Amino acid sequence: MTTAEILPHLQTAGLTAGAVRVTPLTGGVSSDIVLVESDNAPLVVKTALEKLRVKDDWFADVSRNRVEQDFFEYAAPIIPESVPRILGGGAGWFAMEYLGDMPNWKSALLTGDVDESTAQLAGTVLGRLHAVSWLDEAARTRFDTLPNFHALRIEPYLLTTAARVPEAADILRAEAARLAKTKLALVHGDYSPKNLLIGPQRLIVLDAECAWFGDPAFDTAFLLTHLHLKALLHPLAIALVPAFWSAYTAACDHDIEEHTVRLLLCLLLARVHGKSPVEYLTEVQRGFITRFVLAHLSSPPSLAALTSAFHQTLIPP
Repeated sequence: MTTAEILPHLQTAGLTAGAVRVTPLTGGVSSDIVLVESDNAPLVVKTALEKLRVKDDWFADVSRNRVEQDFFEYAAPIIPESVPRILGGGAGWFAMEYLGDMPNWKSALLTGDVDESTAQLAGTVLGRLHAVSWLDEAARTRFDTLPNFHALRIEPYLLTTAARVPEAADILRAEAARLAKTKLALVHGDYSPKNLLIGPQRLIVLDAECAWFGDPAFDTAFLLTHLHLKALLHPLAIALVPAFWSAYTAACDHDIEEHTVRLLLCLLLARVHGKSPVEYLTEVQRGFITRFVLAHLSSPPSLAALTSAFHQTLIPP
C-alpha cells in the first residue's frame, strides 16, 4: 500500500485533520517511512517493502510490519520510556508518534562521539527486555516468527556468507541451524545504533520488524558487531564494548557470552560478505575483518579477550 492510499485511513481514524503534508524520512532498506503533518499532532507512517533496497535480491513478507507493532506493544510495559507509541495501522503499515529531531546513535558514532553512558543505556534497555521475556510462554506464542527471522537475518547474513566464504561455511551453517532451534527470549533482531534514537538520559528503540522469540545472543552480538566496526573508524569506540556488556549483564542475569561471541564473529564476517554489507569500510578494512574472523572463529575466546585482540590489531582506514 502506498502512502497516498494510507492517508484516508489516517483521516478516518482521526489521526489527521485539514491539509496534510507528507515528508519522506531517512530510514533503513526495508520500509518507506514518512512524516505526516496536519492540524493534528505530527505522526510517522511506516510501510514495509516486499523487496529490500540492497544490491542482492532480498525479499520478505510485508506481514513483518505487524510483527513490529506487536513488539512495541509487548515491550511498552517493560521499557515504556524506550519505545514509540503506536497510533494505528493496517495491512503492511502502521502509524506511530513522532519523536522529534532525536538523532540516532549511528550518526553520533560516525562523528567520533564516544559516549559510554549511551552504551550503558543501550545495554540496560536490552537486558531488561530479555530478562522479562525469558521463557515467557505468551511471548513465545506471539513471536513464533521464525520464517520472518530466517528471511531477514539467517539467510541474508549467515547462509549467504557461508556460500561466499567457504572457509567458514560449516560453522556459519551450524550457527544458523542452532539459531533456528533456540527459543529463550524476545529478540529485537535489528538492535543496532541506527535504530536507537538518543536524547538526554533517554534511548528510543525503533525498527523491530525482525522480532522473534529465539536466541537473545543475536541482539547482543548484533550491537557489538556495530561497536567493533565503528572502532575501525574511531579507535576510542572500542571502550563502548565493555560499557554496553557490563550494563547488559547487570540487567539480564543469564549467561549468553559464549553464543554472543560466536555470533559476533559470524556477523562481522556477514557485514563484509553478506547481503547487507557495511557501507563505510574500505577494502583494506574489509580484508582485515575477514582475516580476523577466520583466525578466531573455530575457537572463540571470551568477549574481553576478543575485543582486546581486535583493538590491538586495528589498522588505519
